[in-house]
Amino acid sequence: MPSSEQLLGFVLASCVLIAAPGPDLLGVLSLGLSRGRRAGVGFAIGCALGCLSHTLWAVVGISALIAASEMAFSLLKFAGAAYLVYLAIGALRSGGSFDGSVGAATNAKPAAVRTAPYVLRGFLANALNPKVALFFLALVPQFMDPAKPAAPQAALLGGLFCLLTMAAFSAIGAYAGVLGRWLAERTGLGRWLDRAAGCVFLALAGKLLWAKR
Repeated sequence: MPSSEQLLGFVLASCVLIAAPGPDLLGVLSLGLSRGRRAGVGFAIGCALGCLSHTLWAVVGISALIAASEMAFSLLKFAGAAYLVYLAIGALRSGGSFDGSVGAATNAKPAAVRTAPYVLRGFLANALNPKVALFFLALVPQFMDPAKPAAPQAALLGGLFCLLTMAAFSAIGAYAGVLGRWLAERTGLGRWLDRAAGCVFLALAGKLLWAKR
């Protein structure tokens, strides 16, 4: 197992990286603002589970294959970009879950947002991003003891990163949901928040398509 110094260094490095703006964080923020707390937290949990899948890939060697094979990298990249475009289209076509004017006109309570679909969305958006696989392949070995078995150490560090990601992103998604509801109820921005989320996902898809190994 990694030493206590290695674990502390990994936690500090992970916290800095998690706080840095990236596709997952932008997805959590945009969905929290546009679809609510449950959507933001669900997407956050899905992203963390996606990180867990990349940990497994690193342990069994799939991440190394993605790093070595241009075809494998490209296939995963195109699949991830296509899924982000799918999410963008869904957001752009949405009527706005937080449109305060609609609720005021009908006196109807808006339907509760289910968390599970957003967990799946977060998982797929993260798991289909080859840059995350390369990130794990580059980060995790730096905090491993080369004299000890690699697989248990990679599993421990990857699991720790997933827990940190889940905690941080869930908090951000929850606060974004509160802010999104406040904005929509007072300004009628529900539809515009959905459209903004769609534009974010389109931008992320474009960025992923331009990604290089």
